[in-house]
Amino acid sequence: MNSVSHNATPPTPACAPGRESIDARRVAERLAETGGIDPRVPAIVPGFDAPFFQAGLAGYSDAAMRLIARRQGCPFCVTEALLDRTLLAGGRGFAKADLGQLHDNVPGGADDHPLACQIMGSDPREMAAAAIKAAEQGFRGDKAYRLLAYGDMTPEELAEVEATHLRAPGGVQVGRIRSGPDAAALDPTEGLGDDASWTDGDSCESLIDEINKLNEIDPATGDSPTRRAAFSSLCFDVIDVNLACPVKKVRSKARGGHWLAEPAGAIRILEAVREAVPAQMPCTVKMRRSYDDTPEMAAAFETILDAAFDMGYAWATVHARTVEQKYVGPSRWDVLREIVRKRPDRLIFGSGDVWSASDVFDMIGYTGVAAVSVARGCIGNPWIFRQARDMMAGHAPAPPTLTEQRRVLEDHFALCVRVNGPRLAGRLMRKFAIKFSHHHPRAEEVKREFVRVNTTEEWGRVLAKHYDE
Repeated sequence: MNSVSHNATPPTPACAPGRESIDARRVAERLAETGGIDPRVPAIVPGFDAPFFQAGLAGYSDAAMRLIARRQGCPFCVTEALLDRTLLAGGRGFAKADLGQLHDNVPGGADDHPLACQIMGSDPREMAAAAIKAAEQGFRGDKAYRLLAYGDMTPEELAEVEATHLRAPGGVQVGRIRSGPDAAALDPTEGLGDDASWTDGDSCESLIDEINKLNEIDPATGDSPTRRAAFSSLCFDVIDVNLACPVKKVRSKARGGHWLAEPAGAIRILEAVREAVPAQMPCTVKMRRSYDDTPEMAAAFETILDAAFDMGYAWATVHARTVEQKYVGPSRWDVLREIVRKRPDRLIFGSGDVWSASDVFDMIGYTGVAAVSVARGCIGNPWIFRQARDMMAGHAPAPPTLTEQRRVLEDHFALCVRVNGPRLAGRLMRKFAIKFSHHHPRAEEVKREFVRVNTTEEWGRVLAKHYDE
């Protein structure tokens, strides 16, 4: 995964002329004096009480990583980007997000809140259906959401779906389309069994009518008993649309950051998701500052950003690199500052080259963003959130002791076992351990030993050898 996502690449400084004039500790203390964060943020998402949070990180930000971050003071987390078609096919998307499958105090339980589900895709109907499925925690069953996405498609559109491999668990392709004179339209439920209460006679329109009931509000009370019951077990608090990831196109169709070069398509996706998700559930958007550095693409970015706010998106997180940059070269905090200055009444969060707690407050002081998304800077470094809270309390950010490191390493491994099982945990934790080892006085030696870990026992031996104060 690292070779694709570049989540393990070395830190680089941001491009921020004049940054040296920012006093990060004073910025932190001033924020604390005024409540810690723009009051609109916790009003939208209760519990989001500090101006920083953990980003969605491809291949990293599972429930185990999120819980470790929360225990160190992280107030809000985002899942890694889940493909809309993976969610609709009943694939691994929801399982990786750990939606309410385990009891409290373990991944997916009460401690993993507030949490945003980040979705990414290429078609407004699929994105809308995936967003509804995430918002409802899939309680209607997989095929109900596929009916929303595919129930009114033409044969040509369905052929395009098949060509890009909509697959269910076990590799079964949903809705195999037969070639030749007996070609049939795609059945969104084919090959998947009766996984919901919907029968073959249920139309897409009737399903939409049922979902629309969730948006009905009693004007006298401002509430809806139907909605309250349906959403009592929500595991996500926010739906976040990814228009930032510099992934490849799929059969020449945009997704992620590629939408920034196609503003009309990006806006259609944003509209579809916002209209589909119940009004009381916040929608947000993750973007990059532009597709590239041309004036045309900068204008396209602004068109999409302003449209998102106009249609009711609560905030936008703007990564200060372009899509074409991917993860190479500095992020442009100076450009991010201008984006914020043009929209003083909007909630804009920042991302890019945040590697320490001081960087969090440097970005806030320099750009004026309302909150900072900590991405690669928190891999193997959950203490960045505790250190940021320490700075807001007027204390210097202290590095973790060996005892603190060992406790977090033990807890993270145990949680990883719960999420992924003991057979995978040792291998999956190696990529975290490489980053965790940077805090150790003998970093290279510890890193070499962690790289060879495969089992719980081997993990314990490395901890006993190197983390016993």
